[in-house]
Amino acid sequence: MTAQHFVRYDVDDRVAVITLDRPEAANAQTPGVLKDLDDAWRRADEAPDVRVIVFQTTGKHFSAGHDMSGIDPSADGRNLRPQRTDGKLLADTYYDWETRGYLEYAKRWRDIPKPSIAAVQGKCIAAGLMLCWPCDLIVAADNAQFSDPVGLMGIMGIEYHAHTWELGPRKAKEMLFTAGSVTAEEALRTGMVNHVVPLQDLQSATMTLAHRVAQTDPWALRLAKRAVNHTLDTMGFSTAIASCFDMHHLGHTRALAATDGQTVVMANLEQMKAAGHSGA
Repeated sequence: MTAQHFVRYDVDDRVAVITLDRPEAANAQTPGVLKDLDDAWRRADEAPDVRVIVFQTTGKHFSAGHDMSGIDPSADGRNLRPQRTDGKLLADTYYDWETRGYLEYAKRWRDIPKPSIAAVQGKCIAAGLMLCWPCDLIVAADNAQFSDPVGLMGIMGIEYHAHTWELGPRKAKEMLFTAGSVTAEEALRTGMVNHVVPLQDLQSATMTLAHRVAQTDPWALRLAKRAVNHTLDTMGFSTAIASCFDMHHLGHTRALAATDGQTVVMANLEQMKAAGHSGA
């Protein structure tokens, strides 16, 4: 099997640009895609000539979340999914796999010392939030919509449960309780995004901001990022993320019990798809 490469890495005058280019699947994330994205983030982190990291995707939508098709054309034969024992998926195996494959990626991208900026267009669904929320700044197109509808699967939210911090408690509850979307303008009012721009200006506005940030002394950037993240952690951010991840897996464990360990996808996933969502 020959792997398809959906992740591009470029450098534009001290700005590393990581691009997820899988528009035909609405940039849905397979384990292979996430591994390749992590490799790109590590590359940008280690590059001495890079001061700022931009993350973007191509096509109509930012990301439809996790790809649940079971097909991973980016994996090149790598076994990146959780191992099964006697045909059953055990709760501890699944917990370990999502820790390494989902949560640790998001946490590592958040804590990279260099400033990062996400450019978001169209729908950003469920695990799509785990691509933009770890970034320090977010520029949203005026058609952007943010949602986390995994309550339809019996789960309280995605693995990186930053909703309360990004939206405030009441808007976070509304998103989770209704499986509804937050518009770009609403996200701007809550402070989740920094700027809302016309769709046609998204890339240029993001790169203009990135190049402006890149003019600041890199040591000052590093310490400023650390200071803000450390303040959030002192307020309980990292502890809350860890606790909510455990709650997320209580939902998965309930699903495993209901299906005798054969699948982690609840029967009402079809309801989720019917509502226009594709993954958790």
